[in-house]
Amino acid sequence: MKPTTSISSDGKAGTRLDALLSTHFGFSSFQPGQREPIEAVLNGGDAVVVMPTGAGKSLIFQLAALAMEGITVVVSPLISLMKDQVDGLAERGLPASSLNSTLSASEVAERVADLRSGKTRLVYVAPERFRNKGFQGLLADMNVSLVAIDEAHCISQWGHDFRPDYMRLGAVVKTLPRARIMALTATATPEVRDDIARQLGLGLEGRPTPHVFVSGFKRDNLRLMVSHVSTHDQKLRRIRQILSTFPTGIIYCSTRKQVERVGTMLGDEKIKHLIYHAGLDDKQRHLTQDRFMGGEYPVVVATNAFGMGVDRQDLRFVIHWDVPGSIEAYYQEVGRAGRDGNLSHCELLYNYADVRTQEFFLDGSNPDPQVILELWAEVKTLLGGGPMTCPLEEWGEQVHSTDNKITVHTCMGLFERCGLIDREIKAGSRCYTTSLVEGGDIKRLRDMLPGLEEKRRRDMRKLDLMLRYTNTHQCRHQFILDYFGEKAGHAGACGNCDHCGFDPSVRSRPPTEQEWPVVQKLLSCVGRLDGRFGRNTILAVATGSQAKDIMDRNLHQLPTYGALAGTPPDFLKSLFDELVRAGAISLSPDQYAVASLTAAGREIAWRRQSVTLKWPAREPRPAAPVFRPAPEPRRTSKKAARAISAIDTDRVLSAAEEMVFEELKEWRKEEAALQGVPAYIVFGNKTLKAIAMARPHTHSALEKIPGVGPAKLEAYGNDLLKLLAELDR
Repeated sequence: MKPTTSISSDGKAGTRLDALLSTHFGFSSFQPGQREPIEAVLNGGDAVVVMPTGAGKSLIFQLAALAMEGITVVVSPLISLMKDQVDGLAERGLPASSLNSTLSASEVAERVADLRSGKTRLVYVAPERFRNKGFQGLLADMNVSLVAIDEAHCISQWGHDFRPDYMRLGAVVKTLPRARIMALTATATPEVRDDIARQLGLGLEGRPTPHVFVSGFKRDNLRLMVSHVSTHDQKLRRIRQILSTFPTGIIYCSTRKQVERVGTMLGDEKIKHLIYHAGLDDKQRHLTQDRFMGGEYPVVVATNAFGMGVDRQDLRFVIHWDVPGSIEAYYQEVGRAGRDGNLSHCELLYNYADVRTQEFFLDGSNPDPQVILELWAEVKTLLGGGPMTCPLEEWGEQVHSTDNKITVHTCMGLFERCGLIDREIKAGSRCYTTSLVEGGDIKRLRDMLPGLEEKRRRDMRKLDLMLRYTNTHQCRHQFILDYFGEKAGHAGACGNCDHCGFDPSVRSRPPTEQEWPVVQKLLSCVGRLDGRFGRNTILAVATGSQAKDIMDRNLHQLPTYGALAGTPPDFLKSLFDELVRAGAISLSPDQYAVASLTAAGREIAWRRQSVTLKWPAREPRPAAPVFRPAPEPRRTSKKAARAISAIDTDRVLSAAEEMVFEELKEWRKEEAALQGVPAYIVFGNKTLKAIAMARPHTHSALEKIPGVGPAKLEAYGNDLLKLLAELDR
């Protein structure tokens, strides 16, 4: 389904909507994308609405409920979220309530009476409520004008958070042919949108083809960054640096264990924080959310269980300690920052080793067909003696087909979906009573297996695209807009991601006549090494490196070898990255980031097509000559010599000095790889240890370190001082 661009509405209807918006919500105008879905259902249509977190989805169905006659049923997956929204509507004097498992029988009866009398016109329910035949009968007796399904991606098996209870909603829609349907979600690709409509029966059996609205993904106040880090210490260091500027936010981790570990690390740093994950009991989780939302604590470390209902306006950062499994999950989580419209920082701390965790989750969510069938045989045997009541986690202890509890969770939902088992959750607990369904047909399960294989392929593709995002050199905002299919893009640099820079005033431009040959030579070198090497090797060949691996591979015999000899390395790094952003060079999504020339890149290399690039604002530093011997230490004054002699590089480094030393070695490794020289040519260990001990902050202080002469100072001084300044933050 293609997104709908506009819905016509008469002037009176539009004026009425404006009046309702002003009277009940206090807004003088709609946010972009809010009015059109309301008009669609008022005109008798159904709607699929995709808007990111913070873009105002809730107001759409709430205002539509006020504008329509009859009852509006809102399907919401979280009791706390229902409560927040009902309380907010009550403060505005709007007739809303909820039906959930925390209510007593008398409270439920009272709220049902209010619905029947018309006193309440908007009711929130969880998808589990549709298990109740009494509730289904209630809906059939009432004038339901609108069913709004929040978090609608949960209904799609292609979505990132599929939930079996949402599968009942298609049958519910069939029983309410006169009601309009509005499915809303913060994240849905075109294939997920199509699946949502299909599962709900929209556009089928007499229902009109739904209008699809995609908007709001362009969040210019979110600063998007990916930092490639190799250790937990480096991740913690980045968190400290971010907190010095952006004090309030969420640190997302992929597992409960990681949440506990990061929480301990923050505690050791005296950083005030909370932790949140599904392993905590309900009381702890509610208390944590209330404390964070109330402003009592500035930081929460959490799994993705901490999400729905989080609407803290001053949330200034979202940090991902681990890589998420999909762009949908990632953008939904970062979208919780900056809901007040002010600048907020969103940084992913990327280490390729962390991908293994997501691969484990992917395996658990997409089990092998043979495992599914073996697990079903075990479950059937266990339930043969009658229903079992226990938390879902305990099923993992009962079966032997797999030791992956995520697989067990996935399969139990699948068995229920196929009508093989029935599960009833015990009110106020996490216990399910699970029983066999009489007459359940395993053929339904077998028929679904090919579709599950397709789901696995799609989930792998989503993870692959998430990795592409971490390694992309194009504008990160544009990458996300392209992913979700929103046409509103950025003209030139967005000015708010690590690739475009955080200064929108720096604009792209075509190469000058003097710059064109450099562009062509670099692209030619990429073409010669097409699909075999990454940036560092390509630049080493282009600059004529005599490193052993270059010679051993006979890369020095390529026609492009040395074509850019003498060109500063920083300049070539920047140019290479710009050509990636411009679509002239593509990089593989894995940790190797192998470079290839694109079709556009070939046209640019032949100068049959122009290109616009962001060029360095000032001249880059001169490159260190290949294999230039380290200069003799410079003679210094007696006073300087006494200060330097006080640095005993043979003593054991303190913990703080060791940390700086390791960072300096990492920097040296990257610099040496770029130039294609051994690491000691850049700096020896003794010099780096002296720098780590002295921690110089000026060029003159740095020059006094043994092994840092004028040439080294000119070549590396700015980079070293910048690195040391970052480590001191």
